[in-house]
Amino acid sequence: MTDQTPQVRLVRAKEASRAIAALTSDDKAHALEAIAVALEQDAARIIEANGRDIARCREDGIGESLIDRLRLDEKRVAALASAVRQVAALPDPVGRVVGGHRMPNGVSLEQVRVPFGVVGAIYEARPNVTVDIAALALRSGNAVVLRGGSAARDSNTVLVEIMRRALEGAGVTPEAVQTVDDFGREGAKALMHGRGFIDVLVPRGSAGLIETVVTESTVPVIETGAGNVHILLDETAPDDWARDIVVNAKVQRPSVCNAVETVLVHRQAAPRLIPLVASALQSEGVAIHGDDIVAGLVTQVIPATEEDWETEYLSLDIAMKVVDSLDEALDHIRRYSTGHTESIITTDSRNAERFLAEVDSAVVMVNTSTRFTDGGEFGFGAEVGISTQKLHARGPMGLSELTSTKWLARGSGQTRG
Repeated sequence: MTDQTPQVRLVRAKEASRAIAALTSDDKAHALEAIAVALEQDAARIIEANGRDIARCREDGIGESLIDRLRLDEKRVAALASAVRQVAALPDPVGRVVGGHRMPNGVSLEQVRVPFGVVGAIYEARPNVTVDIAALALRSGNAVVLRGGSAARDSNTVLVEIMRRALEGAGVTPEAVQTVDDFGREGAKALMHGRGFIDVLVPRGSAGLIETVVTESTVPVIETGAGNVHILLDETAPDDWARDIVVNAKVQRPSVCNAVETVLVHRQAAPRLIPLVASALQSEGVAIHGDDIVAGLVTQVIPATEEDWETEYLSLDIAMKVVDSLDEALDHIRRYSTGHTESIITTDSRNAERFLAEVDSAVVMVNTSTRFTDGGEFGFGAEVGISTQKLHARGPMGLSELTSTKWLARGSGQTRG
């Protein structure tokens, strides 16, 4: 692309959105299949570009957690293509009837789902998001404008080129997928101030990036949030569930927002569970930041400070605290949670139901790993992000969250008196 201003890209996306909105469900599925095939065929090129990004980021001293998010290997590229196919196979939300009724005067009302138009996304070091958001946007009848950040510059450039070429080959306007990466901060600014062109903007990344987008944008923003995620080990938590779930939630992929960051342990269960869980974590290389009781039960504990309860580590670190009761645990979560995901491990059904009812997060769980908070795991094929706000969308965002609604009124000559 050689356009001289990001605004030109926004205009082209707006024009393309009308063509995308007019596509049939089969047309959109066919276009996504073309993208999936192209990703598979060009996997070597994608991995090569990604290698350049990783090498550059290592030279810049970027931490391993961000390197992990950035990395694309054969398995991850194959997973991207698979996710695109899963999105293509999902029911098309456009035109779905949400509700309706007949007015007393005989006018028939229907509320139906319609595309937003143009979806913007600003994100960091996550080339998989480039494909996920584009696929979800196209399947829901939208065009998309992407700003993926400098860390994944080469990867995103290749991915966008591949998707645009695949769309053109499928007879769909390639202008429906745009990037403003080459404009740097000016591109991000154009997205945030693109009133009349960007219908909704989704930020994904650090708390600082999200805060900047939310506070500076003049277009509607769906806020995705950081994941200061908690697991409560209740008094009745079984040993194996406590150990296996906490280790999975921390270790399976520590650099993502649904990884657990703080473990709360009921005082009555502390002598039984803390040595068991801590040993399992430490054997996986996890550093434990614990309170005095934790330190008295486990060796090599880093004394926890107030900052630890507030921290989304995104690394092999975890905070651990003993609480006297479920009430104290709920108070701690209310104070420090970012509203992403919380889980309780318990066989007490009353405590489980209280936890489900009183924890005010996007996803609240009982006896399972927080790593399941994910659009793919929830059956969405992929996700735009995890929304931690309360308007329009909350939790993993899939196809329906990229649509709005409009009312259709059908009459037979009625006038209002």
